[in-house]
Amino acid sequence: MRIGVPKEIKTHEYRVGLVPAGVQEAAAHGHTVLVERTAGIGSGIADEDYVAAGATLVDTAAEVFAEADLIVKVKEPQAEERKRLKPGQTLFTYLHLAPDPEQTRDLIDSGATCIAYETVTGPNGTLPLLAPMSEVAGRMSIQAAALCLEKEKGGRGVLLGGVPGVEPAKVVILGGGVVGANAAMMAIGMGADVVVLDRSVDVLRTLVHHFGTRVKTAFSTGQSVEEHVICADVVIGGVLIPGASAPKLVSAEMVRRMRPGAVVVDVSIDQGGCFATSRPTTHADPIYLVDDVVHYCVANMPGAVARTSTLALNSATLPYTLALADKGWRRALEEDAHLLNGLNVHAGRITHPGVAEALDTPVTEPLAALGA
Repeated sequence: MRIGVPKEIKTHEYRVGLVPAGVQEAAAHGHTVLVERTAGIGSGIADEDYVAAGATLVDTAAEVFAEADLIVKVKEPQAEERKRLKPGQTLFTYLHLAPDPEQTRDLIDSGATCIAYETVTGPNGTLPLLAPMSEVAGRMSIQAAALCLEKEKGGRGVLLGGVPGVEPAKVVILGGGVVGANAAMMAIGMGADVVVLDRSVDVLRTLVHHFGTRVKTAFSTGQSVEEHVICADVVIGGVLIPGASAPKLVSAEMVRRMRPGAVVVDVSIDQGGCFATSRPTTHADPIYLVDDVVHYCVANMPGAVARTSTLALNSATLPYTLALADKGWRRALEEDAHLLNGLNVHAGRITHPGVAEALDTPVTEPLAALGA
């Protein structure tokens, strides 16, 4: 199979879909890998490294899309990339379609088979291709919050961990999953006063078992969210419903009642965000103020630490990439129910119920779509 790796073109996105080690594995399986020149430069990977691993370099993204059977990316295809997709081609990347009807329409029109990293499942309901980036984003959220708390950024002028004689910042984390647990770890390590809210007592129990008394927990209800959010210095939004839009847990009225200079970091912005006042931002222009509350809502946070993120992501995605290349998309999907859950669009049909519900669009059962 011909595997294509274009250079990412989303604003300040420096990750790459396949690293040289993955290229070498694919070549050993008998596949051809086409890599756009300088695709890996943002992650510290030179063109020569790809050539040494067995890749064929091409000059443009247009060549990658024209020649490849399987396109492996990191972020959702941008408008100009979506125009290049075609029937019979497979796209394997993060898609986050629920809040993005324009992208969804373009993927439907393309006729391509579109598999989303973020909805591929694992045992016990895990999300193995989302987890590495959730770990990165969770940890980065606290770094971002600490910076945004500085007065120059519009923050309260509070040091996250305080100093002797001065209390630390209060960090409230909405969601105790992978994002929340990693955010809590970083916030605790920096000396903050940390509270995690979640609707699963088992999740809260696991956090307490891991962090002990260094973390406070609360069962998430409308009342408890309001109670903790309005007196927080930092609120991290880390809630997720696979494939669907994130629930709006924090209303505009709650934001209005927060402390002036408090900071909101909405990690769930890729799925629409969990704050009513959230809107996507970029690394080039990451923050804005609403009612004197600093909002950091960058939609590709891990792209800022591209080398770490690329290596972590490729370790998770490579087995699936090889399965798609070795077996072809149909057999790979039919033989792996977890990979099949990653199918979002196929041959002009939406195949993921969360995406269909969010966009109020009919859904086709995945295996039925493959049969068609």
